[in-house]
Amino acid sequence: MGGNQFRFKQFTILQDRCAMKVGTDGTLLGAWVDIYEAKKILDIGTGTGLIALMLAQRSQAEIDAVEIDADSSIQAKENVERSPRQENISIYHCSIQEYAETCYKKYDLIISNPPFFENASKAAKQTRTVARHTDFLAQADLLKAATKLLSKTGRLAVIYPVEQAKIFQEKAECIGLFCQKKLYVKPRPTIPIKRILMELSQHKLPEPENTIILEAKQYLYTSEFITLIKDFYLKY
Repeated sequence: MGGNQFRFKQFTILQDRCAMKVGTDGTLLGAWVDIYEAKKILDIGTGTGLIALMLAQRSQAEIDAVEIDADSSIQAKENVERSPRQENISIYHCSIQEYAETCYKKYDLIISNPPFFENASKAAKQTRTVARHTDFLAQADLLKAATKLLSKTGRLAVIYPVEQAKIFQEKAECIGLFCQKKLYVKPRPTIPIKRILMELSQHKLPEPENTIILEAKQYLYTSEFITLIKDFYLKY
């Protein structure tokens, strides 16, 4: 996925000004997350606005989306304004730390495709470093914001690489957020799990675990992946 724009069935993402382009991680999270009875949703680090737009397509919820990078927040607003669901989405240019300090709303769902690079080499462009590295959104900061802004029955949904997901789950349990749903992602049948999607809440519930394989072989998507994203991708 790449280029200056990406067309979905009900909206188009312009991304020439965004540090991070449309990718499989965000698309998976936006299609997979449970939005049942979610009336207020917060998207942390919205980037292009992709996840916010996907959730607006799937629900009637009021969606707030926070983005720290100025150019990305401008483009996210443009993408929202070009969509048929613009009245449902508000874009805020600030850090989640700043937003959490001044926000008095409680959300039924908080969702984030967060940065996860910690010790890898930094990107040449500062905006890409902000989008990809934990310098500006550490796991602890994300969890702190979630505990302040979630309603009592609210859920937090994230996607991380395997090791970071394990660390995140341990940190979450220490502050009273427990994993209640998990999806393991394998690029192909013979490739190890690369991502874990998680939903967490304040209530200890059974933790159903499923695995999805994206491609049966190169460029041939599996039926389970197609079923998940068919409401969004043009070719399906």
